[in-house]
Amino acid sequence: MIRRKRPVAGVCALLAALTAGIAFPAGAAAGEPTGRHAPKVNLVLDVSGSMRARDIDGRSRMEAAKQAFNEVLDATPEEVELGIRTLGADYAGDDRKEGCKDTAQLYPVGPLDRTEAKTAVATLAPTGWTPIGPALLKAADDLDGGDGSKRIVLISDGEDTCAPLDPCEVAREIAAQGIGLTIDTLGLVPNVRMSRQLSCIAEATGGTYTSVEHQDELTDRVNELVDRAADPVVTPVATEGAGSCAKAPTLTSGLYTDREEFGQQRWYRVEVLPGQELRASVSVAADRAVRPDYGVLLRAVTVHGRETVRGEATGNGRTDVLSTGLRHPEPEREDDDGDKPAAEVVCLVVTNSFSADDGVKTTPGLPLELTIDVVDGPDAADDVASFGLGRGWWLLGALVLTGFLAGLVWGWLSRWRVAVWRTN
Repeated sequence: MIRRKRPVAGVCALLAALTAGIAFPAGAAAGEPTGRHAPKVNLVLDVSGSMRARDIDGRSRMEAAKQAFNEVLDATPEEVELGIRTLGADYAGDDRKEGCKDTAQLYPVGPLDRTEAKTAVATLAPTGWTPIGPALLKAADDLDGGDGSKRIVLISDGEDTCAPLDPCEVAREIAAQGIGLTIDTLGLVPNVRMSRQLSCIAEATGGTYTSVEHQDELTDRVNELVDRAADPVVTPVATEGAGSCAKAPTLTSGLYTDREEFGQQRWYRVEVLPGQELRASVSVAADRAVRPDYGVLLRAVTVHGRETVRGEATGNGRTDVLSTGLRHPEPEREDDDGDKPAAEVVCLVVTNSFSADDGVKTTPGLPLELTIDVVDGPDAADDVASFGLGRGWWLLGALVLTGFLAGLVWGWLSRWRVAVWRTN
């Protein structure tokens, strides 16, 4: 029996598609690269009055954003279709209702004309309110259509001023639509409340949040996110786990997404032939406020309910993603009749112990991503963990030998120094 945990830091690439929800057959091949449609990026820029503040390397936030956009437009890959949307750029009055409608498409998402886009950016001046929620809804509509990667990069220096339209709830609604859209957020000279809101928006769609206080940080980060959109992506297959193994979908090697409610169990079936090994990992993201102590458990059990191996991880509220994994080797079997050996059905069970804070919505469930890999079993014994160390025995042996030799050398030097001291 083998246990294995995957580090939380290693799942950032997995969470990039947690929210895909397009219905595919459960047994379909998963994890196939896309590339039939151009990747799309929509840059959403806060142009509210607070962007006048001069606290980014002695320049105003608006000047820093304009320079960053100009450099990003120069470096945008040819295959990326890019657009720009503003919020708070046009209405300077005090009517909150009008201010919360103030979002406009500055440059449409499509093939990039760098000169035209730069000219549009040059006209911007800090003006009005901060309607982040309405801007995100419109930005998602800008990216509608096609199955290439879709990314919104939101740059803001303040909290949304148009509650009760909570931008976190807007991001969750976008994620629940299953359009495969990722929202990354950047906070200019952020405070705690703003950082919390922008983090919530990003986490709801598997995106990232970055705090920015310098010009070069802003330029580098936006460039990185635009470049990332051009990278080949893996499209996860949306599936729906069952409440028992008998009703669970049968999955093959690939990447799958699902949603799991608080404290719920999700069951999946995988067929493993003799001589093969099942490797599985799961990540569950807390995309809303949860209580601080929680855990994620991934078990492999037989159809009769006997557990064969498990992986588990616990959290204390300092991370919003928990991941764990396991390995289940199926030994070779002798077949005297010469018939093809039958596959064993392995039931994977995902359980979480997250609990919601008071007033927090429990639906839709928490984003869950499941990676399954069925490979030929290891031929050599050193590929399988031995006393929990696996190939770590080589390292342990090297450390022991090094320590022994170091001890001999130190002992000889000590004896020599004592002998010299006595002689003198």
